[in-house]
Amino acid sequence: MSEADATEAPRRRSRLPLILGLLLPLAGGAAGFFAVREGFLDPAAFVRPAETGADIAPDALADTAFVPLDTIVVSLASGSAGRHLRFTAELEVAPAHRAEVERLRPRVVDVLNGYLRALDQSDFEAPGALVRLRAQMLRRVQMVTGDGKVRDLLVMEFVMT
Repeated sequence: MSEADATEAPRRRSRLPLILGLLLPLAGGAAGFFAVREGFLDPAAFVRPAETGADIAPDALADTAFVPLDTIVVSLASGSAGRHLRFTAELEVAPAHRAEVERLRPRVVDVLNGYLRALDQSDFEAPGALVRLRAQMLRRVQMVTGDGKVRDLLVMEFVMT
């Protein structure tokens, strides 16, 4: 080491990134606050209609009937070693179609029973499995009852033992 190297002061690191890292978020927050306060942005515009409940009219709830389905207990396909699924659901229908759907209830239970028996345990373990299974079952029910008669399939019980 030479004397020139020893007398040189260590190079100082810049504080500019630290200052920018603190000032830019503060400036952005202040600009957002100002924009909302002065009316440039409406915070209600960022709320989805489902969160406000505005999409459900009180009259639509009165125009709904439910057809309960018998509880279905199925043994899962091979490889599940004696596992069972207990499933209970109700069908959401228009009151005008309630009697017709109730007459078809044995066919609906048969279709659901056949579908649930064909599933493996791995079909239940995937993320979002219940949503996918529910959509599949609803489609099968709508095929049995006819389009437009069953609005939704409400899962009341879905228990694996």
